[in-house]
Amino acid sequence: MATASEWLEGARLRTFPTAISPVVAGTAIAWWHGRAPLGIAALCLVVALALVIGVNFANDYSDGVRGSDENRVGPQRLVGSGAANPSAVKRAAFACFAVSALAGLVAVLVTGHWWLLIVGVACILAAWFYTGGRHPYGYLGLGEIFVFVFFGLVAVGGTSYLLSARVGAPGWLTAAGIGVLACAVLVTNNLRDIVGDTASGKRTLETRIGDRATRVLYAVLVGVAALTVVGVAALTTWWALLGLACLVFLAPACRVILGGARGMALVATLKNTGLGELCYALGILAGVAISMI
Repeated sequence: MATASEWLEGARLRTFPTAISPVVAGTAIAWWHGRAPLGIAALCLVVALALVIGVNFANDYSDGVRGSDENRVGPQRLVGSGAANPSAVKRAAFACFAVSALAGLVAVLVTGHWWLLIVGVACILAAWFYTGGRHPYGYLGLGEIFVFVFFGLVAVGGTSYLLSARVGAPGWLTAAGIGVLACAVLVTNNLRDIVGDTASGKRTLETRIGDRATRVLYAVLVGVAALTVVGVAALTTWWALLGLACLVFLAPACRVILGGARGMALVATLKNTGLGELCYALGILAGVAISMI
């Protein structure tokens, strides 16, 4: 049975870098465009954190009731381990979605960008149907597309647009970089669970392409992220190359994954991948800040 500390550790590895990084990166781009009000940035952070925590609860509930977590490796989940009532976890997921929606509504009221309400609804629906519903797309090998679009393009682009009413080429390139690193977090998580997911019938991208190709995919994602930093720097300030500090975490993670690590040995790599994503965003923010001095 999972303890509260085990569940929180697992959620921390998956949640905070994926939620914080897009907002930090989007704020950096908005600042480069000349406007980044901290109040709106704080609302964006609440939206992102509540949504990602809600996704974790939703996945915990849906995978648990389907029995997909019976052979899980790493930090245990609440429903799958029997530590919590499924209905309580489901309510927690929808409560988080409600908080995210409320914060998003306030941000829209302040900025007047009403069309973003449609984007917000799409985010919540995508979060639930990732593993929820009768035909969850996370079980069809489409999880990486969801992560790239919503935790990369939408999250970074949406933050930048809410703050400055602009995204531009630097913003979309930064969004792509954050998106591929968010995918790398998911790839690491699913690589660790290939055996269990295969046994339970959960057809993730990783179970479809196999162990070796998944490891190569991870390295490719890291390489693409590094290239986007160079592109962002060329379009904004060369100080944005500080975003390459992400390789301090990602290069060792690549060595571990390409070296064939399995099971619990990948938990530390999951953490380093998340830290690499956060370092990517902070590095670009720091570069923009230095260029403004």
